[in-house]
Amino acid sequence: MASTKLSRLAETLIGSEIVKLGATIKEKISQGEHIYNYTIGDFDSSQFPIPAALQEEIISAYQHHYTTYPAAEGELDLRKAVAAFLDKNENLQYTPQEILIAAGGRPLIYAAYRTIVDEGDKVIYPVPSWNNNHYVHFTGGEHVMIEATRENNFMPTAEQIKPHIKGASLIAVCSPLNPTGTTFKKAELEEICDMIIEENMQRGEGEKKLYLMYDQIYWTLTFGDTQHYNPVSLRPEMKPFTIFIDGISKAFAATGVRVGWAMGPADVIAKMRALNSHVGSWAPMAEQKAVAKFLLQQTEISSYFSDFKNELSLRLNNIYNGFQQLKTEGFPVDAIAPQAAIYLTVQIDLVGKKMPGGTGIKIQEDVTAYILNEAKLALVPFYAFGADKQSSWYRLSVGCCKKEDIPVVLEKLKDALVKLT
Repeated sequence: MASTKLSRLAETLIGSEIVKLGATIKEKISQGEHIYNYTIGDFDSSQFPIPAALQEEIISAYQHHYTTYPAAEGELDLRKAVAAFLDKNENLQYTPQEILIAAGGRPLIYAAYRTIVDEGDKVIYPVPSWNNNHYVHFTGGEHVMIEATRENNFMPTAEQIKPHIKGASLIAVCSPLNPTGTTFKKAELEEICDMIIEENMQRGEGEKKLYLMYDQIYWTLTFGDTQHYNPVSLRPEMKPFTIFIDGISKAFAATGVRVGWAMGPADVIAKMRALNSHVGSWAPMAEQKAVAKFLLQQTEISSYFSDFKNELSLRLNNIYNGFQQLKTEGFPVDAIAPQAAIYLTVQIDLVGKKMPGGTGIKIQEDVTAYILNEAKLALVPFYAFGADKQSSWYRLSVGCCKKEDIPVVLEKLKDALVKLT
């Protein structure tokens, strides 16, 4: 039977490496194998439940029958609560008219791309990074990929971006970054902002401006001395050109609650709202009402962050220290010290080694498979986030990591490494 002809977009969509890896993991689990699955950018709710106060507000909202359509732009009380939360915690001032609510960050990213990018427009984004390649494909934009490096903790630099900004419509960045858990340094973000401001000053009347989409969904989850910076606080002149992506998904381990928000220029937000209204990507009414009340409970929020971040930091640091110990023992592994989010950037550089039986490890996909088969450890390779196919770096997520499993995982990894020649 001949295959059905579909749209060019559907026919050219790129398959997800993460979904492919996930299918392999599920198959192994179904066969009775115990896999330590650290691929998921999500939380085990038995380890990381949402705040009790938020849960109570959600239950109360349903009991009060908040089950109808919400406003297309988001309920006013929630937009006011978001504005107050941002003002108090990040010193960002946005009016309700400059805030858009949706069912998590993804519809807002999609709306930002659709609002700004025309077919053929240049979109600059770093690799590794989450899903920018797919969003550029959705819009028919021109991919301008910046290969970030270990030397700068896999964050893009102004020097790398500058040669490409002429004629570009959008720069899409994320800090803290998924997949690396690393962040922009203050000076580096300031330099990127200054470059965007200068470029926009040079563009003529009626010419499309260069926008910055700044995904900061992990901004509350920083560790140690790491500080989160945002473009508008550093350079107020960036406000007309910046679209923030934010929400509760990662800040409160509430990925399934589906409440996100974007902040930006009122005219851009209005167009994003119109687009989202056709897609119907609203956050549910009850959850909006609950989050509106919860965001004003500063004492409960501070207490939750303290416990939540301590538990994440403990897992990240224990695994980081384990990798450093293996490195000290001469194994070809490494890791970047935890900075933020729920991710640890680790390196497993085994290409050229031989497995038991003499089969050679020829490409990085072989490394991923070997670690999964021998150590029962599932990680996401950076090539799944657009990096070079032979990158030896991986994303390790601790959102579904049990503390008691960490010594076992590290021992299994060491055993697998010892077997190589």
